Amino acid sequence: MELFPDAITSKLPQTGTSVFAIMSQMAKEHNAINLSQGFPDFPISGELVELVHKYMREGHNQYSPMPGLPRLREAIAEKTAFLYTAQYNPETEITVTAGATQAIFTAIQAFIREDDEVIVFEPAYDSYVPAIKLAGGMPICVQLKLPDYHIDWDEVKKHLNGRTRMIIINSPHNPTGSILSAADMAQLEKLTKNTGIIILSDEVYEHLIFDGREHQSVCRFPGLAKRSLVMCSFGKTFHATGWKLGYCVAPENLMKEFRKVHQFVVFCVNTPVQCAVADFLQNKDNYLNLGGFFQEKRDYFLELLKGSRFKLIPASGTYFQVLDYSAISEEPEMEFATRLTKEFGVASVPNSYFYHKPVNNQTLRFCFAKSNETLEKAAEILCRI
Repeated sequence: MELFPDAITSKLPQTGTSVFAIMSQMAKEHNAINLSQGFPDFPISGELVELVHKYMREGHNQYSPMPGLPRLREAIAEKTAFLYTAQYNPETEITVTAGATQAIFTAIQAFIREDDEVIVFEPAYDSYVPAIKLAGGMPICVQLKLPDYHIDWDEVKKHLNGRTRMIIINSPHNPTGSILSAADMAQLEKLTKNTGIIILSDEVYEHLIFDGREHQSVCRFPGLAKRSLVMCSFGKTFHATGWKLGYCVAPENLMKEFRKVHQFVVFCVNTPVQCAVADFLQNKDNYLNLGGFFQEKRDYFLELLKGSRFKLIPASGTYFQVLDYSAISEEPEMEFATRLTKEFGVASVPNSYFYHKPVNNQTLRFCFAKSNETLEKAAEILCRI
């Protein structure tokens, strides 16, 4: 029986096509340099590619165990202990996922019930709020404070109540490139002490920290770790975003519930890639040198832009740089981003997209995970505006 259109009620009535897809398509149509979507335009490690080929040829092409290959989970446990002196049992506290976005969605579905409140910091990565709404929860949006996008913890405290089920943090932060400090983590630990609040910590850019700073993972803080699910991404770490491979670490009581949902979302993920990454992690330099690599990219991009009219506040992490265009135009962000793409040939993402209500801070997000040649071409155009 065919349903009439008016018989279908959307569960996400305010949600349209992702701005990343919109801007990337616009960039393609107008032959613009695409600094909008967060993917590198340079090759990934040849060694890693050959490892995937090796395991495919050896026949590792069928289902892996639901939580992930044991030896990859063991490698993740070793990596987490090495970086953050935090111990996670690979058998019961680590699950390999189809990217971090799937891990985030799974965690929210596992723990958020109807009318539970979830604190989200805006601008926020675009998957958080839809996942909360699909679970029947209520996103409580708290804006980060300009110009450095810091959290006002006194404001957060005012929003805490008996319905607060989860707080989502993201450091290093997409889209702003800001990071949380040890003092921030201490404040979060203090606010959630003796509560049932769960922390979802999106740490996909954990290795992309600049200027001698240190990533403050919740794993470092025992009072937070015991209530936290931490999401990480091999796709971001190894420049292979299309492989969609990530993982979640959490204490056993939380992971038990996470896996109940995970098994019905994807069950398991790409087996030969898991095999390859397990090998690749044995060389710590494959992830320890990423901060320096991307800091050079950031510094080079900002140096190229010194002659422009954009205001520059260097990103502290990620591979995104926010540029303030208030000295150039008063246009709303989407209008300016569209004109920048169509008329000038450089695609970006308006930060206003990452808020639940319209804002116009006159800022755009640019991805600098690109070859120097791409950055030079883009900067040359931006300096002419």
